[in-house]
Formats: sequence, structure tokens, C-alpha cells
Amino acid sequence: MLDIKFIRDNSELIKQNCVNRRVKINIDTLLDLDKQKREKMQEVEELRSKRNSGSKGKPTDEEIKQMREVGEKIKSLEEELAKVDADFMELMLQVPNMTHPQSPIGGEEDFVTVEERGTIPNFDFPAKDHEELMINLDLIDFERGAKVTGSKFYFVKNDMVRLNQAMLNYGMDILAKHGYNLVETPDLAKHEILLGAGFNPRGAEKQIYNINDEGLSLVGTAEITMLGYHADEVLDLSSGPKKYAAMSHCFRTEAGAYGRTSKGLYRVHQFTKLEMFIFCKPEESETLHQELLSIEKEICDGLEIPYRVIDIPTSDLGGPAYRKYDIEAWMTMKAEDEAKGGYGEITSTSNCTDYQARRLNIKYKNEEGKNEFVHTLNGTAVVLSRFPIAILENNQQADGSIRVPKVLQNFMGKDTIKA
Repeated sequence: MLDIKFIRDNSELIKQNCVNRRVKINIDTLLDLDKQKREKMQEVEELRSKRNSGSKGKPTDEEIKQMREVGEKIKSLEEELAKVDADFMELMLQVPNMTHPQSPIGGEEDFVTVEERGTIPNFDFPAKDHEELMINLDLIDFERGAKVTGSKFYFVKNDMVRLNQAMLNYGMDILAKHGYNLVETPDLAKHEILLGAGFNPRGAEKQIYNINDEGLSLVGTAEITMLGYHADEVLDLSSGPKKYAAMSHCFRTEAGAYGRTSKGLYRVHQFTKLEMFIFCKPEESETLHQELLSIEKEICDGLEIPYRVIDIPTSDLGGPAYRKYDIEAWMTMKAEDEAKGGYGEITSTSNCTDYQARRLNIKYKNEEGKNEFVHTLNGTAVVLSRFPIAILENNQQADGSIRVPKVLQNFMGKDTIKA
């Protein structure tokens, strides 16, 4: 969340930022609650001081009566303060992060294309989408996945299992080369960790699976668990930022997200993802955001995926992100999607500045010895829902087989997937 002092001093800027992000929140109500909270806190402190000063020596009956009245007033004020504080925090958690001045202002369609890389295939045969390719090659079973678990769950089979593992190994090798420490995280997190990360585990718009009566949720990304990893800590960043390559299963309800261009693996309820995550000093975060994007591009270039990089517009950033880039791969399944022009998202990378660190109390000691909030960044390295789509569809052959990208062939032990 933002610093309330910053909100007080820049209320009009905050209001405009909310307009740009299309977030409806009454900042004046928030500031009024902030004022009430501070006034009640001051009143409580004054009464406590009065009670403490009157407790020295043996009190008279009148003093006992007065102190009892003071105690009752303190209790009443503390109850009022708790209610005001709860309302205040509910609004504070809804205020989005500030936005990078170069982020495009507008809705989902107002993204800016930063660059395009790779060669879009020009097939001399009728191209198939990944679902048809996988079913024909006996690489996936959606029907039995639905029978065992439900719609949009699936069994991965045969060479697809090897291809998935190859992509993860390829991604881990690249991240290790760049100094990222490998972590495999839990698939569950406490609700307070999700809230701190900026994910709402409750409500009609939730995208999270909850574990009833446990105060736990299945995570939608390792971003959540990695934030929890250092919650309430003061980090030593004297030797540089902390960089992690975090692998986890991811679970998403994808409520209301289905459509013609969401078939197959494009929107599913469970997948595995290798996520990059960084804790750093504030002055380093913009440079490290470019590093995350550069690594994502390196991974996609090695896989020979045709893609474009887009700068995400304000209303599509999500609450925690200060700036966000997506990589969108060319996909056969998206070729008729005029809105996206044949591209589908496969990675995202966000600079969240101190927004998440402030919520989860993650700090570092600066050169003056003072504790300050760190900046946090995240980025997709490899995701086993969207990456297979791009690889299978762009490397399909006329006979229905799949050419394995060169960088994966040693991990796979073969150069072609065929029936």
C-alpha cells in the first residue's frame, strides 16, 4: 500500500491516479477516516497519561471514581478507534500503487508495442491449434481431467511431460547463469500473505481457491509465497539484491474468463510456473525491471518464439504494479482474434516498488543505518500453460509432428515429437 502521509500530501495526484487506473475509491472518505483515527489515538494517549499520572500514591475515593471513569472512557474510545481503523485499512488496501509516468494511460486496448521479435511462421498447410495437435499426438487428456477433477483440469502425457520438464530445466539454467537462487515454494499461503501481496482471497471477484476453515488459499503464483518468505524481516542488501527463481504449482479459478480464444491450455485452473522474484533497494528497481524483461526475452529468443513486448496501460496494471510489461507470443489459436492480432500473453514482469513491502513489513538497512522498505519485482521465466502453446503451434509440421526447439533437444533427447 501507499504511505498515508504521501496520500495526505498528494491527494489530488492520488485521485487522478485512481481515475487513470479506473479504480473507484473515495479518497476524501479515506482522509476523513485518517483524521478521525489520529484524533482518537491522541485522545486515548492523553487519557492514558492522565490515568498514569493519577496512579501514584494512595488514591482517594474521589480519585478512584475519576480513574474508573477515565478507564471506561478509554475502553469506549479504543472500541471506536478499532472500528475506524478497520474501515480505514479496508480503504487503504484498495488504493492502487502509483504509476510510472511513461505507462500508457487507458484500457486494455491502449497498450504500446515496445518491440517485435522473431519470425511469424508462414505455413504451406492448414495450421492446427495446440489442442488439436496435442490430442492427435496423445500428449494431453482433457476429458479424463474433467472426470477426475473438473473442467479445465487435465492430464499431461508422454512426450509432453518431457517437453514441460525440458522447458523448466532450460529456464532454470538461464536463471542460474544470471545469479538467481532456485526455490520450490509451498502451494498454499495464509490469507494475510495474499492480502499483503495484493491478492484478494475473498469476495465475488476472487481468482483464488480457498481452503475452507483453514485461513489458507492455493496460490496463483509464486510471487505470493516469495513475498511471504521475507515478511516482517530486515534484509541485508549490502551485497546486492536478493534474486530468486521460484517454482510452484499455480491455481486460478479464471472466473468468467472462458471464450473462443481461451481453449485448450490458454486458461486452465492448474499449471506449473518458474517465477523470477527480486527484493532490492529503491534506487535499483527500474534497472532490475529491465533486467527481468531482458531475461524473459532471452528465454523466448532461445525457444525461437515469435513475440512482441507491450507496455501495459494504467487500467490493466493490477493494484501492486508501478509498471508492467507483457510478452505476447504469436499463436495459431489467436490468429483470428482481431483484438489481439494473433498474439497471446506468455509472460509478465512488474515493478511493484515498495507497495507490497509496506503491506508485509519487508525492509532493509540503508547506508545511514535506517530501516527502509525494499522494492519488489516479479517476472515470468517459464509457465507450462502458455509456453507449450507457443512452442507447439509455431513448430508444427505438415505431418502433424512437432519440431523441438534446438535449446530443448538435449533435455528432451529428441528433435521431433511425433505419433
